[in-house]
Amino acid sequence: MRRPGRSILLKPLGELWDWQRSAACRGMDSSVFYSPPGERGRLRHEREERARRICRGCPVLQECAGMALGTKEAYGFWGGLSEAERSDRP
Repeated sequence: MRRPGRSILLKPLGELWDWQRSAACRGMDSSVFYSPPGERGRLRHEREERARRICRGCPVLQECAGMALGTKEAYGFWGGLSEAERSDRP
């Protein structure tokens, strides 16, 4: 697909997100991956460890992490990386 006045070829939107169909977290309660207001300390650590265990066996771990880093996703646990871990990367 081409946009008028641009020489960049764009992928159909579905192709950009197709990897999510294989995600280990697909259909799971998102509360494992997003911090509720005021969550700190041990509770946050335990929730992030649950998310990390799910991500560890995910067949699309790299695609997920790449998307989160590439779009500078500010919230949630993506591709085995917490918000803090992603913000530490260049």
